[in-house]
Amino acid sequence: MADIVFGFGTSHSPLLSTPPNKWHLRVEADKKNPSLEYRGKSYVFDELVKLRAKESLDYQSSLPVRAERHDASQLSIVKLSEHLEKVDPDVLIIIGNDQREVFEENNTPAISMIYGENVNHLSIPPERLANMPPGIAIAAKGCSAEQDISYPIDSDLSTHIISSLTKDHFDLCAMKSLPDGPRGPRGMSHAYGFIYRRIMKKPIPAVHVCLNTFYQPNQPTASRCVALGKAIGRAVNNYNRNLRVAVCGSGGLSHFVIDEEFDQRVNQGLKTLDMNLLASLPEEYFISGTSEIKNWITTAAIVNEGGLKNSMLDYIPCYRSEAGTGNAMGFMTWV
Repeated sequence: MADIVFGFGTSHSPLLSTPPNKWHLRVEADKKNPSLEYRGKSYVFDELVKLRAKESLDYQSSLPVRAERHDASQLSIVKLSEHLEKVDPDVLIIIGNDQREVFEENNTPAISMIYGENVNHLSIPPERLANMPPGIAIAAKGCSAEQDISYPIDSDLSTHIISSLTKDHFDLCAMKSLPDGPRGPRGMSHAYGFIYRRIMKKPIPAVHVCLNTFYQPNQPTASRCVALGKAIGRAVNNYNRNLRVAVCGSGGLSHFVIDEEFDQRVNQGLKTLDMNLLASLPEEYFISGTSEIKNWITTAAIVNEGGLKNSMLDYIPCYRSEAGTGNAMGFMTWV
């Protein structure tokens, strides 16, 4: 029987691949954004500056603090990578999401999985990099491939999980390969690319589960993500091959406006594997990048089915402006 032996969560923020003295390149975009989401409401930049004036965010977004927290985040990534290498699982289940890199507005499944033999990880052509907004091109290199490559999917386990989820009343999109786009074949989204570039030291056969955390109207709720994780965990436990399975949640924590108070509620549920707490988190908070926390919630429910316990949590809020924009980084393991 398959055995869930390791779980981890990691942020995949562009800031992790951007030198801290370049974080300001995205602040101009923050200032122009008419809808910065924070605690279920939308604000403009200057409104957030006033609202959060007592939090010393000008200091927290200063270059020395940015550099310190960037270095701490890099150390956490190294620790995760070394831990995964030491565990050396047979399969890695990756729970991620898509931001219009694979799915477009006319087809956005709530839950999707690949069951083919491999998945593409594509490089970004120089002409596309040159046309990216300030601060994006430098970060894109941290998630895209240096050159086009395909990585193995555990097709049999993926097919088993799809079948098991269907019997558990989950209606999901099953793909033999990612859909083609206007420029030809598509590669994996950056939620997965980050894991291959920054966490894996060698290719591991994988199972890709993609959640539509970002886009209305069909985002899975937090409670549905708990149920999904439990169902995936049961499917793995009932699989009749002797496999050592690891699970990863990619994304989060709160962003593009950091909310440390909400993150601490989330982290409490993740550390203690309190499924009721995680399922009851307010849906209005899961907007924009913060919605990626649902990838972690699904992962936590899977490892809970495997009987794992929390062993590490590094929480590093990385502010890039006095309005609180940036990304709260999280790095967690369950063993």
